[in-house]
Amino acid sequence: MPTGTPPTPPRTDTSRAQPARVYDWLLGGKDNYPVDEAVGRKLPPQAKDAARQNRAFMHRAAAWLADQGVDQFLDIGTGIPTEPNLHQIVQRVVPEARIVYVDNDPIVLRHAEAPLVSSPEGSTDYVQADVRDPAAILRHARDVLDFSRPVALSLIALLHFLPDDQDPQGIVRELVDALAPGSHLVLSHAASDLHADLARQVTEEYARAGIRLGFRTRAEVARFFDGLDLVEPGLVTAPEWFRDEPAPPAEDSGIYAGVARVPAGGES
Repeated sequence: MPTGTPPTPPRTDTSRAQPARVYDWLLGGKDNYPVDEAVGRKLPPQAKDAARQNRAFMHRAAAWLADQGVDQFLDIGTGIPTEPNLHQIVQRVVPEARIVYVDNDPIVLRHAEAPLVSSPEGSTDYVQADVRDPAAILRHARDVLDFSRPVALSLIALLHFLPDDQDPQGIVRELVDALAPGSHLVLSHAASDLHADLARQVTEEYARAGIRLGFRTRAEVARFFDGLDLVEPGLVTAPEWFRDEPAPPAEDSGIYAGVARVPAGGES
């Protein structure tokens, strides 16, 4: 069950595109506005592929972690709920799992209450907060999650909305430092070095809508995993990441993805 009643959301600004709503449009959702659709339609066709690949990676990673016994998830930048959502995937395996969703877009809060209902054995909660304030996120998350035990921190298609001047490395470090050994970081990120022309086109279209992007090279994305133990197959493109299941169909991708474990003190 949800652990609390979400507060009344502030008024949604429909005059400017928002990343969560553009992403919803790319996934074929209905919870977006003409201003968001206008941005989505100007993006190259590969943007829809990237959104789909992100979701599929999240599904595989969450299911694998649940199979490993992970029963706590902190999903930051959750976006507008799209079934199956993370808690549905996880609670099929671990019904008592506890999930905290975080997003800064008011429309996500409007749509969070009904679709994010937990299994009876577990719990879900929703926090309206900005990843650029990790202390506030952790403060709220501790009301639901036990940070003395492993937590899976999910940052799916989020960090490329934080240019370098917003210190994404420092933000991730603060979040990861709060995690117990045995926790995991699950991350996907748009690449600047796989399809440079497409990356430039996407960045320019978002910029025209007032949304700054910071696509990164593989080496730059790998830095988010510094000090962590990457799970096989390592940092790869989203369709290439899979574990105990048949390989997804091979396809081109401009998205890096990886899962890494927080080691115990003294581990290398």
